[in-house]
Amino acid sequence: MDLDSVYRAEYGRCVATLTRVLGDLGLAEEAVQDAFAVAVQKWNEAPPTNPGAWIVTTARNRAIDRLRRESTREARHAQALLLHQPDEPAEMGPVRDDQLRLIFTCCHPALSSLARTALTLRLVGGLGVAEIARAYLVPEATVSQRIVRAKKKIRDAGIPYRVPDAAELPERLASVLTVLYLIFNEGYTATSGELLRTDLCLEAVRLARALADLMPDQPEVIGLLALLLLTEARRPARVGPSGELVVLAEQDRSLWNRQLIAEGHELVRWCLRRDQPGPYQLHAAINAVHTDGSATDWKQVLALYDQLMHHTPTPIVALNRAVAVAEVHGPALALATIDELDLPDYHLLPATRADLLTRLGRASEAIAAYDEAIALATNDTERYFLETRRARLTPDT
Repeated sequence: MDLDSVYRAEYGRCVATLTRVLGDLGLAEEAVQDAFAVAVQKWNEAPPTNPGAWIVTTARNRAIDRLRRESTREARHAQALLLHQPDEPAEMGPVRDDQLRLIFTCCHPALSSLARTALTLRLVGGLGVAEIARAYLVPEATVSQRIVRAKKKIRDAGIPYRVPDAAELPERLASVLTVLYLIFNEGYTATSGELLRTDLCLEAVRLARALADLMPDQPEVIGLLALLLLTEARRPARVGPSGELVVLAEQDRSLWNRQLIAEGHELVRWCLRRDQPGPYQLHAAINAVHTDGSATDWKQVLALYDQLMHHTPTPIVALNRAVAVAEVHGPALALATIDELDLPDYHLLPATRADLLTRLGRASEAIAAYDEAIALATNDTERYFLETRRARLTPDT
């Protein structure tokens, strides 16, 4: 059994379940880590049929052992509760899903936006520091420091790891949406190794559905679900027979999941009827255009990106908008647009620039841009794709 795969798939779920059982996230995290350490020794002999359940049971027993070694009254009280508590206690509060509950719990408003999402991605999504740093385009050291500071602030301020009540959910919603979006993104384009991590994509979709059931009247919640469904629908065509990256324009649309596309389009129409546009709804609408018919209406995509820039005028949105500008107004105007962007260490900026330069017939400049993108790319599949495109070019004479 591949223990690394089990860790990636089960860590977040186990921490979430143990947090509910133990009522202490720090203890739950330590107990789950202990259980995986035990698994390294024991699973080679007889791997369990249900790895997640084995980890939860072992972690719970480890937590009890740890509490027995403590001499404080609080530890003895916690031990007594655990010994007499059923494995599946009655669920309380508005959030029924264990992992979604933990996401809401970790997204405490007392923490900074980066701290709460980084902590949640680490504990619930099982993402490493490198993966979180890539999502935020910040150094790994920054992410590590924020996670450590968040845990320290929680401990020193006595912030309880409790499930927020219904009235507290809206103020935490923006961070929760960010967490689900970033979990899916890491699954759709992994930081390293193979391009796709299907487990993360499917888990993000599952959690987005649970969130939509919990908050069905929130347009941005429905927008996020629509965005994930429409993107997930294209996943089967995203890699070729040999695992190579296939860009949208070259994908075999017959491989797309039409059921997910139909569902995503219906959700986008629901959002349009509310007429309360937000970033996730606009992203979903863009993806709806990409999946509507046999060809993309780039003028419509550009118009939606113009709206999105009004809501979230970030360099990433501007870069994506430039792709639409190139299709509508040509690569020269798009190139002038992205030359103004400041996105250090983001490989898709020089990759986009290389493509535009290629289309303009400026091969030597394109080769240099590809070299920069290749040096920055961390995913093997993306790097190979860029190397292949670069190899097609001959320097200008």
